[in-house]
Amino acid sequence: MLTPDDIAALQAWQGRSETLHDDITAAPVRALSATLDRDDAAPAAGTRLPELWHWLYFLPHHRQSEIGADGHAKRGGFLPPVPLPRRMWAGGRLAWEPANPLRVGEAATRTSTIVSVTHKVGRTGELVFVLVRHEVCNARGLALTEEHDIVYRAAAAPDEVPPSPTSAPGDAAFSREIVPDDVLLFRYSALTFNGHRIHYDRRYVTEVEGYPGLIVHGPLIATLLVDLLRRQRPGATLSRFEFRALRPTFDIARFSLHGRPDADGKAFRLWGEDADGWLTMQASATLHD
Repeated sequence: MLTPDDIAALQAWQGRSETLHDDITAAPVRALSATLDRDDAAPAAGTRLPELWHWLYFLPHHRQSEIGADGHAKRGGFLPPVPLPRRMWAGGRLAWEPANPLRVGEAATRTSTIVSVTHKVGRTGELVFVLVRHEVCNARGLALTEEHDIVYRAAAAPDEVPPSPTSAPGDAAFSREIVPDDVLLFRYSALTFNGHRIHYDRRYVTEVEGYPGLIVHGPLIATLLVDLLRRQRPGATLSRFEFRALRPTFDIARFSLHGRPDADGKAFRLWGEDADGWLTMQASATLHD
C-alpha cells in the first residue's frame, strides 16, 4: 500500500510542466487516413488537421534503455513515478479554437502541466489518478486545450472480479462495426510510437496482466468515434469532445461504434459497444456553429 509519505511525494509533481515542439507533417496524416479506411485527398500544406489527429504528434521518444517491462517508459520523467504496474488512458476533455485549427506544414508547440495527483482505494485495490492539461499552439496562438486522465492500478489479483458492466444504449441513429485485428492495433501503435505491450504482445497481456486478449487503444476508439461522426457530417468541425473509457475492448471479437444527435443537431452522444452488448466508451461531441 502507498503510505501518506508516498502520496505526498507524488503530489509534489503537481504544477510541473514541459513544452514540446513538433512539425505537423503530412506523412502521419496519410497513414492514419489509411488505417481508418478513409478515402481522403492527399494532405498538402494548409490541410486542416482533423480533430484528435494531433495525437500523431508530440510523441515521446524515449531511448530503448529507458523502456520498462510493460513497453512504456520507466517511471519518472515528466509524469510522477507512480509505483503501480497497470497504467491506462482513462478519458479526456478537449476544446478546439475553430478559428485557429492546426494545419499540415506548420510548426506547433504543446505545453503540458500536471494539474493533480489523486489517490483512492477501490474495490479492486489502489488507484492513482493523474490529470494533465495540454495546450497546443501554432504561430497564431492557441489551437486546442486538452485535459488528459491517466489512471494507475495495482496488479490484478488471481480472484479479482471486474466491475459490473453497463448495457450499451439501444437508440443509435448511426453505427459502424470494427474488426480489431492485430494489424489495426499494430498500425495505430506504430503511428503513435506506443510501445505498450498490451496492444501487441498477446503472451504478455494474457499471462502478465491477466486480460483475455490484446487491448484496443482507448485513443483509437475515441478517434474512431469522432471518425464515425465525420462520416455522418462531412465538413463539420468540432468545438468540444469528451470521452470516458468504461470497459476494455479486446481484439477477440468485433466491436461497434454508435451515435445519436441531440434535438438541436449540434451535440451528439457517441459510444462504443463490445460484442456482448456492454458499453465500453461513452463520449459527447459538440459541433462548431
